[in-house]
Amino acid sequence: MAEKYSVKLSKIIETFSLEVLYLPEHEVYVENMAVLRPGLVFTGFYGHYDNTRIQIIGLAEHEYLAEQPDDIEEMRFRDFMATKPVAVVITTGQELNRGALEGARENEVPLLRTELHSNEFTTQLTAWLQVQLAPRITRHGVLVEIYGEGVLLLGDSGIGKSETAIELVKRGHRLIADDAVEIKRMSSKTLVGSAPEIIKHYVELRGIGIVDVSRLFGVGAVKDTERIDLIVNLEPWVQGKMYDRLGLEDVYTEIMGIKIPTTVIPVKPGRNLAIIIEIAAMNNRQKQMGYNTAEEFNRRLIESMNIEEEE
Repeated sequence: MAEKYSVKLSKIIETFSLEVLYLPEHEVYVENMAVLRPGLVFTGFYGHYDNTRIQIIGLAEHEYLAEQPDDIEEMRFRDFMATKPVAVVITTGQELNRGALEGARENEVPLLRTELHSNEFTTQLTAWLQVQLAPRITRHGVLVEIYGEGVLLLGDSGIGKSETAIELVKRGHRLIADDAVEIKRMSSKTLVGSAPEIIKHYVELRGIGIVDVSRLFGVGAVKDTERIDLIVNLEPWVQGKMYDRLGLEDVYTEIMGIKIPTTVIPVKPGRNLAIIIEIAAMNNRQKQMGYNTAEEFNRRLIESMNIEEEE
């Protein structure tokens, strides 16, 4: 079973500066990244209703209930609160409906309010929850941004990942994470990497120790998050092993169901890994834009061979 993640409601309140109308004494956790406009619920239809979602009460719901007789309005709000939704947010700074505060207190349902319009608040909250609650794993490696491409460096401990990252930073690129990369699955096609908070912007260099990249090279040398576009596997050079010299074969690494283009770079003294990885990042970007150098070279080679045969 996939691991579930949660975020404290208090963090949501702080992030979006929500006004607290009622909050139970115990901490409330949100696990569902989707939100719900409970318009149909107030008509008495509870099909597909999910109380694990944050409920958004906008102008439409407010005006519909205001048109009902007082006893009906209060009853429907109390029935709604009795389902114990994880939290209820009233948007556009509206006044409380009759029965809202009493129902919230009776059932210990957090009742909050924002001045933002429903669409604006819903969009911001959903995007934020997707980041906070996204499925994730942690990989041992280094994540850097090179010419706008997120490159994840993998390899055995001591292969030179951190040293290569520092060289890339010196060449104007940016560090996202060293040693441990937290990878989140943001969509069916996108992985985003970041560093655990405790080691953010730090790099460990054997023989020197821990260095703060943002202080040494400036804040422009680091970045908090980056999409993973390419994986580079660093491995010791093995004499006699056949390495790909043309790049015709597409290799991928699957992480959380998403395939990421992957290249293997053998490491040995004298090879400038930073420059090689720069070229790998630029070449991957060209492929994403529809131009494949290896395929173009192969096409020219075949055309040349055909011409020679005809002659």
